[in-house]
This record gives sequence, C-alpha cells and structure tokens, in this order.
Amino acid sequence: IEKLGGGGMGEVYLAQDTKLERRVALKFLPESLTKNPEARQRLIREAKAASKLNHPNILTIYAVESIDDRDFIVMEYVEGQNLSEYFAKRSPSLEDRLAIAIQIAEGLAKAHTAGVFHRDVKPSNVLIDADGRAKLLDFGLATFRGATRLTQTGSTIGTAAYMSPEQASSRECDHRSDLFSLGVVLYEMIAGRLPFEGTHTTALMYAIVNDEPQPLARYASGIPDELQRIVSKALAKSPSERYQSAADLISDLRRLVRLSSSGGEQ
Repeated sequence: IEKLGGGGMGEVYLAQDTKLERRVALKFLPESLTKNPEARQRLIREAKAASKLNHPNILTIYAVESIDDRDFIVMEYVEGQNLSEYFAKRSPSLEDRLAIAIQIAEGLAKAHTAGVFHRDVKPSNVLIDADGRAKLLDFGLATFRGATRLTQTGSTIGTAAYMSPEQASSRECDHRSDLFSLGVVLYEMIAGRLPFEGTHTTALMYAIVNDEPQPLARYASGIPDELQRIVSKALAKSPSERYQSAADLISDLRRLVRLSSSGGEQ
C-alpha cells in the first residue's frame, strides 16, 4: 500500500493480507543487499528470534516469505509512533514514563527467558501504539542461545549512543547488555538527553566505557532518589553490578510507581 520507512538494513511497507483481510507490515532487505548472504541470514535470524516470542510488548512476526529472490518478513502492523516521535509531541507524566519503561522491560524479560538478546534497544526500536502500549521491534541484531555466530568476535554491534560498555569495547555481551541500553533509554526519557555524549563515535564510546552520567536532577526537577538509584544501577559499567534480570528491574520500577502514587517518595 505504501512505504512506511527504511534504513540501511531494511525497507518496511504497509500491505493488505488478502487471505486473512488484515493489514500487515512487510520488511524487505534493501535492493543493494539482496545478494549479500550475511544480510539475508540476518533477516532470517530476525524472524527466528522474534517468532520465538509471543508477548503484548513485542511486535508479532507472522511469516518469512520470498518473491523474485527477495526475502521478506510478514509482521504485525501497529499504528503508532516510535518512542522519539511520541515524546516529541507529548510531555508524559513521570508515572507514564515509568510505565513505558516497565513495558519495554517486560518485553525484554520475555525475550531473555527465551534466550533471545536484542542488542539494539533504543527509542526508534520501540513503538507506542494508539492505546499507549509499548512494543519492542527490530530484532535484526538479536542473537539467541544455540545460534550460529554471524558477527566476528571483536566487532561492534548496536547503535553507538545506546551501547553497553561491553558492546562499545567489542566484548562478549549477554542479556545484561540489553538492560544497560534500557537504562540509557530511561535516562533519556527522564532527562531529555543522553547520559553519554561525544563529538564523534570514538569519543562517545570512550564516555560509555569510562564516564559517569550526570545526575538526573541536573536536568529534571522532582526526581525521586529511588529513581536515580534504579537508573544508576541499570547503567553500572560492570555487568555484575548491573541488574541481573529484567524481572528485578521491573520489580524496582513497579515499587517506585507505588511509592510515588502514594506520596511515599519525594
């Protein structure tokens, strides 16, 4: 029906499923990558990773098809905006921001339980639908237990500003890397800016590995001490000092919401 968007690794179109009479989204490889074996493997891996997951906070994958030697993924079509677009047009309350973070974390909890690590958690990979529900999408860089390695050890995977220190250092990463990236997203949702900055990619990666972010209170008022503690723990440099599971992060965020709504946290 129309092109919805595109980037270096994919082009997404709105389409009509004439058999089931529903609208779907189709993700194709760009023409330039249709003959690239690794790119085709990544597309299939994305479908395999996401198809393992059935959760309200994860975009649903329906099928992988091919036409004229071009592979494409058939997936759920969601009317909404990505997280960056959503915040550009609204000023949600702190409780609403925390609710979005909890939903993203719940999607990650499901993925991690299934052995899937996203590796590219960022605002453009989170859709907010018409009901305000967050959906995690684009598992193009995901890996999962038992999968064949597509990326050589020592190579960097992810989007620079949202990488964990282990990603920025080209070290092996696991589910805790996703939790660091979510910590970056949460910081940005609260402060309106990224926790780590640099004039170029190398400087940015140095900051991620070595620098501590400014306190949230520098950029936003009325920040509960507990929220600062949660964000700081999510952004711990060492994976062993970070949240060890999405479930633990969700528990702390929900507790903060309860305290804030009852007036117990100032």
